[in-house]
Amino acid sequence: MSKKYFGTDGIRGRVGVYPITPDFMLKLGWAAGMAFRKMGACKVLVGKDTRISGYMFESALEAGLTSAGADVMLLGPMPTPAIAYLSRTFQAEAGIVISASHNPHDDNGIKFFSGKGTKLPDELELMIEELLDTPMTVVESSKIGKVSRINDASGRYIEFCKSSVPTSTSFSGLKIVIDCAHGATYKVAPSVFRELGAEVVVLSAQPNGLNINDNCGSTHMGQLQAAVLAEHADLGIAFDGDGDRVLMVDHTGAIVDGDELLFIIARDLHDRGKLQGGVVGTLMSNLGLELALAELGIPFVRANVGDRYVIAELLERNWLVGGENSGHVVCFNHTTTGDAIIAALQVLMALKTRNEGLAQTRQALRKCPQVLINVRFGGGDNPLEHPAVKEASARVTQAMAGRGRVLLRKSGTEPLVRVMVEGEDETQVRSYAEELAKLVTEVSA
Repeated sequence: MSKKYFGTDGIRGRVGVYPITPDFMLKLGWAAGMAFRKMGACKVLVGKDTRISGYMFESALEAGLTSAGADVMLLGPMPTPAIAYLSRTFQAEAGIVISASHNPHDDNGIKFFSGKGTKLPDELELMIEELLDTPMTVVESSKIGKVSRINDASGRYIEFCKSSVPTSTSFSGLKIVIDCAHGATYKVAPSVFRELGAEVVVLSAQPNGLNINDNCGSTHMGQLQAAVLAEHADLGIAFDGDGDRVLMVDHTGAIVDGDELLFIIARDLHDRGKLQGGVVGTLMSNLGLELALAELGIPFVRANVGDRYVIAELLERNWLVGGENSGHVVCFNHTTTGDAIIAALQVLMALKTRNEGLAQTRQALRKCPQVLINVRFGGGDNPLEHPAVKEASARVTQAMAGRGRVLLRKSGTEPLVRVMVEGEDETQVRSYAEELAKLVTEVSA
């Protein structure tokens, strides 16, 4: 069915990782429906990306939810953040997205949002977990849930995205190339930017169920880079398959990553006196981001890798902006989760305010050389706990005297140790990374 297994995002930390199969989706829909019904009247929104398996899994999930007495509103292919927004708009108990994000078409996954467009409450996650381990029971026929389809979902979300910039905003005179990754943004993204006045050239917006993220979108930027140059465009915007990740290309064809986009948004808010607190990045955020923000007096903290950790840190600190270098950018002043279209709009507004192009604006952040080496190891002891590795890591960190850093971490999905060193001198950084990688290899043997 699918090459990879994905946990249910939002309850993944508790229930582990399940194979995403039709029978599991049926059971999950039932368990979720039973849990939501205990909160009272139950209305659940269901959206999906464009991979071919979405038809099958949507039907299984729908059957499970209705068998538990939940009413289901189908949205069809829509960006993941759109489901978060529409769950609030329709006052639903929850929103569910069938998507494997930036992965190939034969991978599958599922994400949950609460009725407020946020992570499910802990008690609800626990209830779903417990119900997954119990036999299914169908409610009496008079209480079986009903199914309807929201035909104007795209229009509602387009207007919501446009509302994240001032009403008078016009991007007239701006030529943009948009790569939709044959994914969930293929309908809405071009409309948003065109309706705001930009001239839009669209790539990868003909999904056939099998081509999502296939050599296109934010994971494969070559097509967009070439198109920006060929079209003499001002910039390019690349989305991933479910529309929660964005990267850009400036007019020279250079890639602008999530760290740079995050800096542009944060600096604009800071300049306008609207940046509440500081900025949340991750352990993989480039040191250059931290140093550039420090020059502006903007606090910066690092969360674990993963947008859910960024969001948790933002909520804990009551800050507004955070993100990852992969392109997940969260703007809490506009929405409740990472939203690629809204993040792109905030970047365009910052460029418009400064009357600068993307290539010029990005120069304010000087990224530090970063070398990442993956070291494969077998079972047994954790090489990161070895005294020699700890000593070497501390020594290298001290030698860089606050102008560089070392990050050693185990992969969450593969038997790998990721050795990352970054600093201002690329030759030195590479030497340190190779030294540490060799040591990790030796102690793992």
